[in-house]
Amino acid sequence: MAVIRLDGDERRKAIVRAAVPLFARKGFAGTTTRELAEVAGISEALLFKHFPSKQSLYREIRQLGCEGDPVLETLASLPPSTATLVWMMRFMVRHFLGATESERGELDSRLRLVAHSFLEDGEYAHELFEAVSERVLPLFEASYQAAVASGDIEAPFGAAQPGRPRNLFWFAQHVPALLALAGLPGRNCVPTEGTLDELADEATAFILRGIGMRDDAIAAGAGHGRDAAAD
Repeated sequence: MAVIRLDGDERRKAIVRAAVPLFARKGFAGTTTRELAEVAGISEALLFKHFPSKQSLYREIRQLGCEGDPVLETLASLPPSTATLVWMMRFMVRHFLGATESERGELDSRLRLVAHSFLEDGEYAHELFEAVSERVLPLFEASYQAAVASGDIEAPFGAAQPGRPRNLFWFAQHVPALLALAGLPGRNCVPTEGTLDELADEATAFILRGIGMRDDAIAAGAGHGRDAAAD
């Protein structure tokens, strides 16, 4: 059988692709360089030639995980509005709860990397969330302010004034992210009821009401999102 020789860049990418599931399963501290070399099908000497340390390999995985998602770039092009805010929250919930089979593996690996990061040094999670903040928060904040200005959002939880958009965004992100984490064992550890679509709709409505959006604005924004998806 002919041996396929990869150039340096291709070899590095192959090592990273092989390492991600291992780090996702065992975490940084629980993964050895010997195991990394084995899953990549190379010797430890060749592994160290491309990545001088386990830390350097993990750092490259962190950076790749934080690269721009095409969907995030699409989001950034939308005009700030109540409808955009509804669409963003609906998309975020669907991203975590309604991933397709082809998307599931990558999402599960990323969730596991984040969970291990929380238990270790937090660096992967920190870099990932910083990248999301740079691409998504400006539009969320602008859309939130547009919704407040139009009267579609009122002060939540009986507060005297609307909340701080940055905090509200992360509160919103935590809801579907935690539900997705609870499903990593292969079955949902949280005893929710209803179909996946019903759960996603209820979670989206819960988030939007939590940030102070009126029910009629939620309904109007949802209708706009369905029309946009059909175009």
